[in-house]
Amino acid sequence: MVTIDNYLDSHYIHRSNWLRAAVLGANDGIISISSLAIGVAAASSAREPIVLAGVAGLVAGALSMAAGEYVSVSSQTDTEKADIEREIKELKEMPEEELQILAQIYEKRGLSKKTAMQVAVEFTAKDALSAHIRDELGINEISQANPIQAALASGAAFTIGGILPLLAVFFAPVIGMEYWLYGFTIIALIILGGIAAKTGGSSVKKAIFRITIWGTIAMGLSAVVGYIFGIKL
Repeated sequence: MVTIDNYLDSHYIHRSNWLRAAVLGANDGIISISSLAIGVAAASSAREPIVLAGVAGLVAGALSMAAGEYVSVSSQTDTEKADIEREIKELKEMPEEELQILAQIYEKRGLSKKTAMQVAVEFTAKDALSAHIRDELGINEISQANPIQAALASGAAFTIGGILPLLAVFFAPVIGMEYWLYGFTIIALIILGGIAAKTGGSSVKKAIFRITIWGTIAMGLSAVVGYIFGIKL
């Protein structure tokens, strides 16, 4: 039996928050550590500096991603809380005006004036605050995010993504390592792009194309910098 909860959960948009954080973190981890390692590999004939740069980049990048995501989502949450507090105050001080605002919102969405007012009255009678949070402020379960959850997801995803190119750093031949890194990274990016597209219900080809092109540009520029400024260590 299909219920409304099961039906809504089947939509891809309900995965957008965690999918965005996971894909962004893993993508950054793969490309950042690969680019860093390629830049150092282009300037070094020893494995140790490449390993050191990769590990340092992994730790710093994961912490940076987690901190950045926490601050970003916390700011969003603080703004939402401030708007909700304001809405609570307005509902207490001018309930009639708030009812009219709600009715106008439904009317702009296509309902007749009479029906819009009826809907507004019924929603207000059931839970006025929830109706205004959802329809006036545009805050819902999909758009809301947990700062700690987002931070942990981003940091973990970056770490998992960054570990992949580190495997190449540890096991690939030092001579020509930048080429091994590039090939290994492109394969990892293609897999990541495909999984993300499938999970999000978007085009696999487009996702793979985007992630491959931008990954190639990032690693190519890093290699150029390594060749230009590199002194063989």
